[in-house]
Amino acid sequence: MLHLKLGRVGCLLTRRAMVALTDSGARLSTHGHHEVSDQLDMSQPIYSDRPDTPLPDRPWKDVLDATDKSLKQKEKGPWSALSKEEKIALYRLKFNHTYPEMKRPSQEWKTVIGGMFFVFGFTGLVVFWQGLYVYPPQPPTFGEDWQAKQVQRMLDMRINPIEGFSAKWDYEKKQWK
Repeated sequence: MLHLKLGRVGCLLTRRAMVALTDSGARLSTHGHHEVSDQLDMSQPIYSDRPDTPLPDRPWKDVLDATDKSLKQKEKGPWSALSKEEKIALYRLKFNHTYPEMKRPSQEWKTVIGGMFFVFGFTGLVVFWQGLYVYPPQPPTFGEDWQAKQVQRMLDMRINPIEGFSAKWDYEKKQWK
């Protein structure tokens, strides 16, 4: 019963955190102001600048001022009469960003690489600390003198003389073949 309640509380907190962290228009009231926050109506058309969606549901500017309205009236006439600045202003009424602006690379890769280096460095420090204080000392069988004695013992016992270890040793000249 307690596990079920904790699951429901966790689900509720997760949903509330997702709503709080989205930047899609749903804003929580700021600290000190006790007003109701805006809620985004998902049934209404939404503007989005995305390269894979060339025509958004609604224009960038919904509410037009007097200059924008006069520009929209000029738009109905011949486009050759419009200046370059007016054409750009008409474009900016409909869209917030151009394709090159949308495709401009962000500097987020620097943060990602920096975070990776931080994690790798911290992991290296933890491994170094464990090597000093956690792991036991190396056993004597890892030493070079011990391994040399073990190789000599294997040769004296003639271990695997057909294709293996002893087959590569010349017993008459006392050296490797």
